[in-house]
Amino acid sequence: MLRIGYVRLRDARSSEDTAVLKQLGCHVVRAEEPAADGDETAVLYSILDFIGEGDQLVVTRLDQLGHSTRQVLRVIDQLEARCASLFVVEPDLTTEGEGGRALKAALKAVAAVEPAWAGRKRRSAPATEDIRALQQAGVGPVEIARRLGVSRMTVWRKLRAMEA
Repeated sequence: MLRIGYVRLRDARSSEDTAVLKQLGCHVVRAEEPAADGDETAVLYSILDFIGEGDQLVVTRLDQLGHSTRQVLRVIDQLEARCASLFVVEPDLTTEGEGGRALKAALKAVAAVEPAWAGRKRRSAPATEDIRALQQAGVGPVEIARRLGVSRMTVWRKLRAMEA
């Protein structure tokens, strides 16, 4: 059985997590750097493509696998499809055996009540020049908001900032 450690390097605790994974006997520890392009899971998905039957993915905390319960469940499903398992250090959780079924059931219950937008990144604000161009074309703030897919308050704030 191959134990593969995975950690997202997001904060000061991440370096401690790497040391913990090595102490737990992980044969390989892969770290994910925050990406400028927003793809924060390239290393995780390369592990999921590589991991084999009987292998185990080890993380220190469940939030290392995703920003939402749905993302965590997706990772667990991919591990199960490859006949691999997950071990979480804090709290002591595993997807093996009866406890694994209970863990997955609990995560599914949480995902069912979790807002659909949970874990998604916030959309970027529209460029001020887009709002200015629409306003100069005679489009009102409510219609600008609708066209750009943002709230009216966002448009009002940008317009107020342009006046100042």
